[in-house]
Amino acid sequence: MFGGPLGALLGAALGRNFDRGIKITDQHGAFGAGQQERVQAAFFTTTFSVMGHIAKIDGKVTAAEIAAAEGIMSHMQLGSQQRKTAIKLFNEGKKDGFPLDDVIMQFRRECMRRRNLAQVFLEIQIATAMADGHLHAGEKRVLFSIGEQLGFDRADIEHLFSMAGPGPAAGTHKQSISKAYDILGISRSASDAEVKKAYRRLMSQHHPDKLIAKGLPEEMIKFATEKTQEIKAAYEQVKDSRHKT
Repeated sequence: MFGGPLGALLGAALGRNFDRGIKITDQHGAFGAGQQERVQAAFFTTTFSVMGHIAKIDGKVTAAEIAAAEGIMSHMQLGSQQRKTAIKLFNEGKKDGFPLDDVIMQFRRECMRRRNLAQVFLEIQIATAMADGHLHAGEKRVLFSIGEQLGFDRADIEHLFSMAGPGPAAGTHKQSISKAYDILGISRSASDAEVKKAYRRLMSQHHPDKLIAKGLPEEMIKFATEKTQEIKAAYEQVKDSRHKT
């Protein structure tokens, strides 16, 4: 379907199935050959192979990191074949000599610099790295490097780190108001108009229908949907706090 490092990774993960080409959303785990399916394949391949590479950054993959990756896979509700492919890609990413820079370069090219798509990819990597409760210096350094290669400046990447992490669980107290401002990427001194502008921009960036149209695999849309819920909750919390003052 395509060459380069992504083609090699996908070929290694799929084996003989690679000759037929497969589509992520197919019950058999197969990608189609159209442009949309090509972007989906690039996103899927890059996501799970880079996930494995980042987990290995500190020299070993811990049980907590494996559990975090498996949790992301379960959260995406991957089918049986999709899960097997994701695990194989994760293992390919753990291997010595993984060509990270080449993989990211091809990913950016295959996605035709669709910024929102690249942002969701980076958000997934950050969420996975932080899922075990520990973000190693090496992981953060690599995540910043990936973000910069995808065209994000350091302030943008810092904001994505600020957005990462679970929101308040059902039945618990709200997150801190500082966290709400961090999610929106604004300071407390921002005007009401700036708060609304930031909210609308973030909601547009994570709109599920827009992301699917740009090539986000449908299995990963739940991640974007939950982000919109977190953004909306943060916006409502900021609005409420301002009305009380």
